[in-house]
Amino acid sequence: MSAQSIYKSEEGKRTILNHYESYLSLLNVDFQRMYVETCFGSTHLLTTGPADGKPLFILQGGNCINPITLSWFSSLFGKYRIYAPDTIGHPGYSAETRVSAKDASYALWISDIMNVLNIEKSAFVGPSYGAGIILRIAAHMPEKIACSVLVAPSGLQLGSKLIMIRKILLPMLLFKMNASQKHLQGIADAMSFNSMKEIDKQIIGDIFTHVKLEQNMPKLTEKRELLNYFSPTLVVAGQQDIFFPDKKVIKKAKGIISNVITTSYEMGHFPSEQYVKLMNEDIKAFLSENYS
Repeated sequence: MSAQSIYKSEEGKRTILNHYESYLSLLNVDFQRMYVETCFGSTHLLTTGPADGKPLFILQGGNCINPITLSWFSSLFGKYRIYAPDTIGHPGYSAETRVSAKDASYALWISDIMNVLNIEKSAFVGPSYGAGIILRIAAHMPEKIACSVLVAPSGLQLGSKLIMIRKILLPMLLFKMNASQKHLQGIADAMSFNSMKEIDKQIIGDIFTHVKLEQNMPKLTEKRELLNYFSPTLVVAGQQDIFFPDKKVIKKAKGIISNVITTSYEMGHFPSEQYVKLMNEDIKAFLSENYS
């Protein structure tokens, strides 16, 4: 493997990309696929929805494959023109260049994609790391965002580091040592409030095994960075989210985002199917009011 590869081996890369293709087929959606050249390298883009629909970018979660988190928002596919790029430097088909989520880099990356597509302004939806990228766009290129939805968002406030070490980091180290399904199940339960699908758990396990994980979270956004960001923003947080718990996230969001609506469910970082349905209803209502 190249010294710059995010994968530990060619075999591991094939395993992850096979998961990508299998999961994408489960969505039963006719996606168009294209590559867009950006200043950070080639970006693989999934597109679906009506050609004349208003543009909606859906940005994937970090250290994950795009189809997993994209599947959470499938109810939006029929109305909007969906653009779902594989995040550069994360598992998927985009360039493996690691990009800083603490400066303007990801805003420049998205701007390059939008320029190629001839899109001046768009709505954005992002779970976890994807939400952190949206906040970087809001900080550096707020004019690009018509409105945004931040789900279980990074980039606002972290949960307890001690709890994350105990329930995620230590079990992950043990899993990497002996491939223990017990430890993988513990991680899945902590991430999802005991609701992660079996297929998602196995893919997460293979990502832990075969990928050099991105360990740097997006920057915690400061109020001064969003002084020029006025677009309607919906924040959806999980009461049982081990990474970004709702009370901390919502308090921070209300303190730094001028035009924000917040809601929370008793979900983990990975939402159960029940909360995916509720979340989509809230998102559709928000977009209908703010992006018609």
